[in-house]
Amino acid sequence: MATTTVTAREVHLVRRPSGMPDPDDFALVERDLGEPGDGEVLVANRHFSVDPYMRGRMNDVPSYVPPFRLDEPMDGRAVGEVVASRSDDVAEGDLVTSNLAWRTHGIVPARQVQKVAAPEGVSPSAYLGVLGAPGLTAWVGLLDKASFREGDAVFVSGAAGAVGSLAGQLAKLKGASRVVGSAGSADKVRWLTEELGFDAAFNYKDGAVVDQLRAAAPDGIDVYFDNVGADHLEAAIACANDFARVAACGAIAHYNDTAEHPTPGPANLFQIVKKRLSIQGFIVTDSLDRMRPFLSEVTAWVADGRVKFSETVVEGIDRAVEGFRGMLRGENTGKMIIRV
Repeated sequence: MATTTVTAREVHLVRRPSGMPDPDDFALVERDLGEPGDGEVLVANRHFSVDPYMRGRMNDVPSYVPPFRLDEPMDGRAVGEVVASRSDDVAEGDLVTSNLAWRTHGIVPARQVQKVAAPEGVSPSAYLGVLGAPGLTAWVGLLDKASFREGDAVFVSGAAGAVGSLAGQLAKLKGASRVVGSAGSADKVRWLTEELGFDAAFNYKDGAVVDQLRAAAPDGIDVYFDNVGADHLEAAIACANDFARVAACGAIAHYNDTAEHPTPGPANLFQIVKKRLSIQGFIVTDSLDRMRPFLSEVTAWVADGRVKFSETVVEGIDRAVEGFRGMLRGENTGKMIIRV
């Protein structure tokens, strides 16, 4: 291995945000990296992911994953090239996924990276989205947590995001009687119906969600894949058929809440009792054992075009915070990716 010295550029969290994160809550820091030690690899990132769950990690509160530390690089999923290796299992030139997001380069034990070999014509960045944790989230949420059955009518909120767009397509491929999605613009609504095959979609900004959902799913819904919470969850409960199932994946409507300005939750929770609804919250890291069967099924669908996906790419690590804030505002179609 040749002597390796690189200067990494890293995004650090320097202040806990209140509400929507402010650019001044972050700093772009340069740090010299030496050679990897025994069993380690040096990775030069090509792309990394920014995701809604990262907003929660910026708060210093107990959660299912530790908060980001101040004045240190944040982490998350990334895909990059190994430029130096002191491991027999990973070679220089290998493309790998890692947890080294929010930086240009990083050193990590080789056992903590995973080699990727994308299908022909598919960017390795797909392993941050449709073939990565967001894809697994959609697959596990729909099939395992919501117990989807052929003939179910399905509603997906945040349907133009990385998770929601796949959840709706999976439902269609597996025989849903109707798939409805909500999104935040007319262009996203068209993408869902004209490109991804949703039976109906609506712009939640155009009117009351419950009224638009009733019009789009007049016979009710059997499954709700929830990425939003708030008025979307209330509407889904109102339109749910008896014994419907809810996969509670996220609640982005609440992520920037403050004590002074909370977003109202559903006001119709007693209907859960009346309709005998099932609501299952889940975290995808509890289901990593499902990654192999997920990839076995979905990789082929991506390769042959039965599953379509989109990436919104922000260029440069110096714009990573801008991309993250844009994702929280819903400016992405499909997966928000930072190209390093």
